[in-house]
Amino acid sequence: MDDLLQSMQTLDESMETYHLLRTIPGVGPLTAAMLIAENGDIKRFPSVKQLTAFAGLDSAVHESGTFKSKKNRILKRGSSYIRIALYQATVAAISKQVHGPRNSTLFQFNQQKRDEGKPAKVAIVAAFISFYALFLACGTRERQFRLIRL
Repeated sequence: MDDLLQSMQTLDESMETYHLLRTIPGVGPLTAAMLIAENGDIKRFPSVKQLTAFAGLDSAVHESGTFKSKKNRILKRGSSYIRIALYQATVAAISKQVHGPRNSTLFQFNQQKRDEGKPAKVAIVAAFISFYALFLACGTRERQFRLIRL
């Protein structure tokens, strides 16, 4: 078992995407490995919309004629492991630390959604999608994450 874990760690550390993901605040070694394993080659997704649909984070819109539902849920048709990894990374990124949140941009986005009157879970899912966009940007552009202070 230890040999398997060691070989997995060696494989992860040899991948450039792994090191790029680790630059995003809130992404630990296990989360980065899980996202890489579940998504595969990130360059096959040309847009955030396709990436969120792959993970099952797109919303199910219920409409018929003039009826429009006010409660649209995420589809959950993708990998549950991706959603778990994104949840853990997003919560870690927006949680308050001694010196403020790890990712102030994502924290402010989450707070903005809460100020708009969105429930906590809806705001977290919106932050998931923003976090996933960071993942796509780091993976396709092959550049490290750089936090921009607002």
